[in-house]
Amino acid sequence: MKEPAGDPVREAVSEADREVIARQLGRPPRALAAVAHRCPCGQPDVVETSPRLEDGTPFPTLYYLTCPRASAAASRLESAGRMREWQDDLATDPALAAGYRAAHEAYLATRDAAARPGEPVLETRATAGGMPDRVKCLHALAGHSLAAGPGVNPVGDRAVAEMGEWWARGPCALPEQQEDA
Repeated sequence: MKEPAGDPVREAVSEADREVIARQLGRPPRALAAVAHRCPCGQPDVVETSPRLEDGTPFPTLYYLTCPRASAAASRLESAGRMREWQDDLATDPALAAGYRAAHEAYLATRDAAARPGEPVLETRATAGGMPDRVKCLHALAGHSLAAGPGVNPVGDRAVAEMGEWWARGPCALPEQQEDA
């Protein structure tokens, strides 16, 4: 499988990106802070969100998989029992467990650094996808892996490797058709 992209990105969100993300999600994005990864088709597929929503409500999911095709691929892995398999691997593979714990710590550090000026960091030490002890959500783990780059989250890397080429059919969110008046 071809790798989904090169180095991780953290780009300001353009108005065009915001429109694509809204079409991908089927709703306006909340607490959008940056484009964290771009699909090989060029569109955002992972966004970074602020640790708090606009009203101050804690939002501990730092990276959010937005591409519906990537999300569907992660769902297929969950349905195939990969979470259970990889959870079992955490219990028997000390290197995998150590890498997953390190991914959790890196996630916390990045999330805490993303707090807006004057805003307290989240008090929760919970992170995405069940880290550091459980494999709970491959969408969140794949999003983290894509945003942080290969080698940071070993379970997320497994998910991305098995998700296939979700981008192969081209962009998932085409511009809305304008009707002729």
